[in-house]
Amino acid sequence: MTKEIDKYIQEVAIPMKHIFKDMLKYAPSKIFGLLGNALIVPIYTHLLSPSQYGIYAISLAVLSFLCILFSDWIGLAGLRFFRQNQLCDRIPKYLSTLVMILVSNLCVMYLLCFIFKNKFYEYFNIPPKIFMFLLILIIPVAIRALLFQVLRAQIKPGAFTVSTIINQILTIGIAVLILKFFNLGAASILIAMAVSITIIDIILIFQTNILGFLRSELPNLKMLKSIFIYGIPIAVAAISLWVINQSNKFITTHYHGLSDAGLVGAAYNMTFPILMTLFAIITIAAYPRIINLFEDKIDVRPVISKLTGYYMLISLPVVTIMSLYAQDIINIFASRSYGNAAVLLPYFAFSAFFLSFTDYTTYQYHLANKTYILTTLKVISAVIGLVLNILLIKNYGLIGVGIATLCSNLLYFILTVIVVIPNLEWKIPFKRILHIAVCFILAAVLWYVLKNSSVLPLLQINILLLFYYTLFYSTRKFFKEVLV
Repeated sequence: MTKEIDKYIQEVAIPMKHIFKDMLKYAPSKIFGLLGNALIVPIYTHLLSPSQYGIYAISLAVLSFLCILFSDWIGLAGLRFFRQNQLCDRIPKYLSTLVMILVSNLCVMYLLCFIFKNKFYEYFNIPPKIFMFLLILIIPVAIRALLFQVLRAQIKPGAFTVSTIINQILTIGIAVLILKFFNLGAASILIAMAVSITIIDIILIFQTNILGFLRSELPNLKMLKSIFIYGIPIAVAAISLWVINQSNKFITTHYHGLSDAGLVGAAYNMTFPILMTLFAIITIAAYPRIINLFEDKIDVRPVISKLTGYYMLISLPVVTIMSLYAQDIINIFASRSYGNAAVLLPYFAFSAFFLSFTDYTTYQYHLANKTYILTTLKVISAVIGLVLNILLIKNYGLIGVGIATLCSNLLYFILTVIVVIPNLEWKIPFKRILHIAVCFILAAVLWYVLKNSSVLPLLQINILLLFYYTLFYSTRKFFKEVLV
């Protein structure tokens, strides 16, 4: 038993302790980001009409599409192989290679956008002026994406937190000033993003010290191959998720106009950015540590299992509350003209829950360098999701958007649980799930009582959350997990 306890301490308890320490350092940036995202919706919905908000939502979706294709996957590949190249003392060549790929990709993007610009205007239903703003904005966004991943790989949570908070403050502040004093509509926010992210890029350059690593030399072909083999499937997979969660804005615009697209955008921004920012507090700290554990030949499954237990503990009450009090939340955080967006909140909230859950169930594909499996699962979900979007949005409007989004994300989650890599599969934390279920049942009884009372909805939410977490904490000794 002593050996088992010692193994548990070395392979689970100590890594979890390090992850929790990193979580505390990353938490301010994520909590501040959550508050920033929560502020953005009331500010922008009061300053923009639903149709202008629709243009803003579509603009961000286009920007996301371009970043997925040409930049984001480079940073993710950089994070995955950073430790491996660090152990081999190849960081300067490695970072130089990543920068070279990024610059080359952006050049290809501009060439394609110039050749097919009319197709972009037609397909994305976006004004030429807005599209030009996006092409300028993608440069600082792409640089930030790479540098943030380098910062994570260097395990500098404090620097990451400071940069994220500054970015959030600058973007909101500059956007409000431009919206107030200039009649530029949705373009105001894009200009604000360009200015704030450029400032952040300068800060990140110094925090990562990337200029000190860059070398002017030919890249290693083997290194290039490993980055592309890992990264390209990630890009395809990310495009598939984009189809599942963001193509609905374009399909809604096509069938029901920009105003309904604005409602979809408002509901999306009230759920996905806020919830996934909160839920990412665990994964942003855990992923670099898990990579290091895996590279050191340690079984990471017990750690991932414990992390999913904590994830469900944090996330399930939040998405349930958001679903039960959808109309109240929309009334608080958005202007009256966006009231109909409440119908989407339950669907989008649970979609965000299942999508964030896959961050844990898909560790196996990243660690095994078998991202082609991940890509296949996302493509299957995306194809089904696209068909559902077209059929349901055309016939059922906003309800169709919600059903299609939830079904697609749930399907993707189920596939990642079914398709496993031997010795890396997700171990279900049964005791933690049972504990959460018991607390949920008792909290449901309290909710029924509160629902039939005169207590204000906002106060009901706080009472329910306080009751749930107090109950969980006070009963944890009855649901202790075994060591191994």
